[in-house]
Amino acid sequence: MNDCLFCKIIAGEIPADQVYSDDQVLVFKDINPQANVHLLMVPKIHIASLDELTSEHDSVIAHMIRQLPQLAKEQGLEDGFRTIINTGKGGGQVVFHLHIHLLGGKNLPGFG
Repeated sequence: MNDCLFCKIIAGEIPADQVYSDDQVLVFKDINPQANVHLLMVPKIHIASLDELTSEHDSVIAHMIRQLPQLAKEQGLEDGFRTIINTGKGGGQVVFHLHIHLLGGKNLPGFG
């Protein structure tokens, strides 16, 4: 997508503080962190939101979920972490490229 912020980051057109990258995903630090650790994991293929997933995306989504615990450990989140996927405007999604927030650390606000 030509106007997608995360596609531009993936393409290297916009800089980001990258933490991890492989052939399927890119992980970078959120520019407006809500916790001591706040990363964004995005698939390298454009998927607008969770609502857009099809069976063709199963392998990339499984890959993303499996990578999250390892990333959390690498960030020092031994006691646990939170993952969030905002879906649609009503769900708080601002950038319409599927992404998973990985949050943790001392400043993680309570929720549930």
